[in-house]
Amino acid sequence: MSGALSIVAILAILLLSIAQLYAGYLGIEHHLGSIWAFAAVFLALGLRFTLPMTIGAFFGAMDVWDWHWALAGLFAAPGLAFVIPGVLAATISSVKR
Repeated sequence: MSGALSIVAILAILLLSIAQLYAGYLGIEHHLGSIWAFAAVFLALGLRFTLPMTIGAFFGAMDVWDWHWALAGLFAAPGLAFVIPGVLAATISSVKR
């Protein structure tokens, strides 16, 4: 059973990654043009520098797909859903000492 669950999780992550790449391309193309969008895709896939695509995915979801900024941010950088509460908890914990 855990093998099947692992395959489903891998497929979900793969689909999210493809959607982020597509949204990143659309966002960068919408704001900067096709040449910059292709350059960002090259940076992401060729050089593993994904920051431009993350920013592009945020703007692609927000401006092209008309999502709310919070949902677009969660889509573009889902890891922030875990980092932000952890940082807040650590800050509150250090202030109480």
